[in-house]
Amino acid sequence: MGVKLEVFRMTLYLTFPVAMFWIANQAEWFEDTVIQRKRELWPPEKEDQRQELEEFKERIRKQREEKLLRSAQQRS
Repeated sequence: MGVKLEVFRMTLYLTFPVAMFWIANQAEWFEDTVIQRKRELWPPEKEDQRQELEEFKERIRKQREEKLLRSAQQRS
């Protein structure tokens, strides 16, 4: 009985992690569940949103440059 029990335990110890790994790495499940959830949380950006962000970054960059120029002129 002892050997059969050990064989059963060893089979269970090896089968369970392998089965969980196999289930978790199914491509169809990944595409259906994970990618859809990602798209729900972070929807693709729209072109006007990207354009607004670029314009905002450009305005901030110009403001920083002007501030640096003013501070450099005051030091001179």
